[in-house]
Amino acid sequence: MRTRDIKQQLWLNEKEKLTLKINAKKVGLNESAYLRSLIMGYKPKEQPSDKFYEDMKQLRGISININQIARKANSLGIVDAPFYRKTYQKLNEFMQQIKKKYIDIEKED
Repeated sequence: MRTRDIKQQLWLNEKEKLTLKINAKKVGLNESAYLRSLIMGYKPKEQPSDKFYEDMKQLRGISININQIARKANSLGIVDAPFYRKTYQKLNEFMQQIKKKYIDIEKED
């Protein structure tokens, strides 16, 4: 069943239609979803480039390596486990900041 049962017609000129189409495509939404997000006070962000996803893949690999090193070193008892945990946590926070900056939508105030 549809969650939206009200149809709203909108009249645009050619320039407005083209702008709507381009902006919706930039953020990876269809035109309806793009307009609904704007109406609800959100400002969708443009989809990040492929470089962003390559960087995130590298960061994940680094974090996995850090975790593996920390586990092995901790089991052998020759490393400062709190230091590695803290480093691993900082890396995860950095990844979240990148995600928020490039992907997540935010509500305008």
